[in-house]
Amino acid sequence: QIDLTVSRAKAAGPKNERQGALVFNPGGPGSSGMLFPLVGIFPEWKRLASVYDLVGYAPRGVGRSAPLSCRDPREKPDGNWQAPEHPTEKQKAGRKAEAEAYARGCAERGGKRLRHIHSLNNARDLDVVRAGLGERKLTFMGASYGSYFGALYAKLFPSHVRRMVFDSAVDPSPSRVWYRNNMAQSAAFEKRWADFRRWIASHDAAYGMGTDEAQVLAGYRRAREKLAAEPAGGTVGPAQLQAVMLRAQYYEDYWPSHAEALAAYLKGDPQPLVNLATPLEEGRVEAENARAVYTAVECNDAPWPTSWQTWDRDHTRLARTAPFETWENAWMNLPCAYWKEPRQTPMDVRVAPGELPPTLILAGERDAATPYAGALELRRRQ
Repeated sequence: QIDLTVSRAKAAGPKNERQGALVFNPGGPGSSGMLFPLVGIFPEWKRLASVYDLVGYAPRGVGRSAPLSCRDPREKPDGNWQAPEHPTEKQKAGRKAEAEAYARGCAERGGKRLRHIHSLNNARDLDVVRAGLGERKLTFMGASYGSYFGALYAKLFPSHVRRMVFDSAVDPSPSRVWYRNNMAQSAAFEKRWADFRRWIASHDAAYGMGTDEAQVLAGYRRAREKLAAEPAGGTVGPAQLQAVMLRAQYYEDYWPSHAEALAAYLKGDPQPLVNLATPLEEGRVEAENARAVYTAVECNDAPWPTSWQTWDRDHTRLARTAPFETWENAWMNLPCAYWKEPRQTPMDVRVAPGELPPTLILAGERDAATPYAGALELRRRQ
């Protein structure tokens, strides 16, 4: 038995126009939707906020919903300053040891409830939220990972669905959950990283990093070499630089500030990069909680390769053409190779024609976190 934390802003318009509750999940796994009801203050949301209760919640394991952690968040991360695109055998051995220790920490700190944190239970929890809100049918919007367990919900409870929006849809194919999906993500990030470099090059007057993407890439690699020799501000090495540049691949709004930080560093001013890359102390607990839940869900959801040789072969091959994110993504997921909890068998998500009300699937062709092919596959199954 656990408590789920829910937030709600009631519909602002006349009661006779109310359409029920709109429940949102922002993805992750490991993200909280507790702040979602606040979007009602923005002009774009006024119309929806007038007819729907806007509802967010913290999924199991997240925030105050029986929170999970796999290590003491007060400890500094084990990862070193390096984030090599082609790691040495010694570097691989170190990251393997870290992954195994993290999996062990999840087992020790999560205890008996660890095995119950997975996508099928997230879908079942969503029906508990629906019932708790007094809604006969669910209106749901799920982004990224939220689209996956939203699709599971539609499969488990089709008669309970009123309306659904899947934003940045994940490929639900059982054979791709989650090992293959993560590799597809790394390949897509390489293309998006090239998009970002081309954009920087097109604004050479502002950033002075060159007029083509190859020159921008050369600048990025120079920055990595300098940071490897001397971390900026004592806190920012190549790993932190890579994380900052990766964050920019999620949000085009970040492109100007992140390009400016890289350009400033190359011109001798490290402070903008330090500001972007240094995590706030008060965010450590939240960050560890998000990572722990991400790990538990992905590792519990499906079988993963348990042979290091398989991981090494697949990621070495992929890194030849997609070096930017491949190995960092591998290290993030490698605890799943050492996971001791029982694995779920991914559900074959598909519904019969007419079984669901019409659902809306949104996708960006250049989205790296949820590659476009996933939306096409979800559409085929709906």
